Order: sequence, then C-alpha cells, then structure tokens
Amino acid sequence: MSTTIADLSEIQAAKVVDARGSACPGPLLEAKKGVGAIKVGEVLEIWSGDPRTKNDIPKWSKKVGHEYLGSVVAEGGYDRIFIKRAR
Repeated sequence: MSTTIADLSEIQAAKVVDARGSACPGPLLEAKKGVGAIKVGEVLEIWSGDPRTKNDIPKWSKKVGHEYLGSVVAEGGYDRIFIKRAR
C-alpha cells in the first residue's frame, strides 16, 4: 500500500524538526539529531525549504535503515518530510 498526500497530512509526528532556515547539509544534520530523540516506530517530520533535502533524506533513511514515508509541500512553500524510525 502506498502513502498518499492525504495520509501524510494526517500523520501525527512524535517530533517536528524545523530546518527551514538551513541550507544543505543543515536539514539532514537536524534530521539525524531529531531521529535520535524519538522511539523506534515513531515518526519524525522535517520542515525544509532547501529542495535538495527531498533527495537527501530518502537516501540517508535507506542507508541507515529508517523508513522514508514521503513528503508534501506545505502552504508556506516548504517541504514536510516524514520518516519512521526503524532501529
């Protein structure tokens, strides 16, 4: 089953990392810190205005074993990116 934009918008993240003011690699570094602050099975939401983050987060998630759930564009024009901590 694939995750839809509506599904992503409904997710209640355990933690939200606001990295909208950071350029690459700032959002990725913030995501690494943020995932360490949540429990296995919980969701981390990353807010980023850097378009490269939408490519970096899925690659990093796969590399370290977390589940990339997807991203949506927020009304403010930034990306909301969701990952689930797997380990």
